[in-house]
Amino acid sequence: MRKYNNPARSVHSAELFEQACKLIPGGVNSTARATWSGWDPYPLFVDRGEGAYLFDADGHRYIDYLLGLGPMILGHRPAKVTAAVIEQITTRGTVFALPTAQEAILAEKIIAAVPSIDQVRLCNTGTEAVIYALRLARTFTGREKVIRFEGMYHGFSEGVYWSKHPALETAGSDNRPIAVAQGPGLSKNSGDQLIILPWNDIDVLRETVKRNPHSIAAILTEPVMCNTGCILPKPGYLQAMREIADAHDIVLVYDEVITGFRLGFGGAQGHYHIKPDISVFAKGLGGGYPVAALGGRRDIMRLVATGTVSMAGTYSANGIAVAAAIAALDELSVPGKYEALFARCSRFYDGLSAIFSRHGLPAYVVGLGPVLQVWFAEKPIHNYRDAARYANHEIFRRWWEGMLERDVLFHPGAFENLFVSFAHSEADIATTLIAADEVAGQLKAHV
Repeated sequence: MRKYNNPARSVHSAELFEQACKLIPGGVNSTARATWSGWDPYPLFVDRGEGAYLFDADGHRYIDYLLGLGPMILGHRPAKVTAAVIEQITTRGTVFALPTAQEAILAEKIIAAVPSIDQVRLCNTGTEAVIYALRLARTFTGREKVIRFEGMYHGFSEGVYWSKHPALETAGSDNRPIAVAQGPGLSKNSGDQLIILPWNDIDVLRETVKRNPHSIAAILTEPVMCNTGCILPKPGYLQAMREIADAHDIVLVYDEVITGFRLGFGGAQGHYHIKPDISVFAKGLGGGYPVAALGGRRDIMRLVATGTVSMAGTYSANGIAVAAAIAALDELSVPGKYEALFARCSRFYDGLSAIFSRHGLPAYVVGLGPVLQVWFAEKPIHNYRDAARYANHEIFRRWWEGMLERDVLFHPGAFENLFVSFAHSEADIATTLIAADEVAGQLKAHV
């Protein structure tokens, strides 16, 4: 079993984890927090979050780039969102099984922010929203097959929990991958409806669609790959994907669970000026509260309006979620807000890049605004198979632990991301770069 270099820093976390394992399978309530996801030999236990900082059970204050895996775009406990939720609970309530006027107010804000959306329905999670998106695409087209890309994660439902990070020896050839279940217990039939492709290769996508001209209902993609580190689309790739979908009457579905309201008020699609047919949002939408949304073209959403496709959920559009999302979008819509954040992030990128260059490390930064990853790799990474072959996980672990010991927190896995929030200050970035310089100096001996 792996050990921390300095286990004395996290004695109380170790004790809490041992206790939790007696009561909770694996000691945690999500795979992303488990030892086999990188938090080895045990995850840190949290006491509280405040703005850009996380405080652990052992009394350490970290500059937090984990940010709950993305939802905390406004930082921890943003005052106006917190106040809105408290007001909702104390004066209105939470769950009614009937609509409220606030739901239409939120829908109007989402539609105003995202140009591709004519109508929108609220959901509880990104997983749930993706399920409905594919159900809509199949009903609208009368087709069954769905193209999805290796290395992406679209939730844990039966129909898409395939080929996230498969072992290459079992995943088929580079240009003709096969569907690999993320784990046991998935029905083989659900995998049969998937066409798995490498991302960022427009020729393979075009040839695949030509081979299956009348059977593909949807192309499901993240506009920026954020579930195998951070991998940007090649120039022209997203536009060409849009053109292929249009030419063959395929529904283009953007999973903006991570990128939505993070890469700009209009999400990644706003940044790249591409209009998908259906979009899914979650993490950044709620300012730290659980809420998701599915929106799209009116002719597709009409299937929901008529009851042809049922979108149900006792907790969908609950009062807490709606209040939080309205307050969060009001905060995010302030003019100039994203421009200032992107400027801070640019200085962060430049600082990290200069540090790696100065120390002669085979490392580079890839990201877009407030989502990024550091790749320790000798070659460029454009898709999952590049990452699987070239990313150095052992050096990344040393980098992560060195930063952790200097009170800078992010996920220990190279296939995750660093997230920057509006709460991170110039001083936080400067402190992070000082720590990075120290750790980079130590890494030279291991390269």
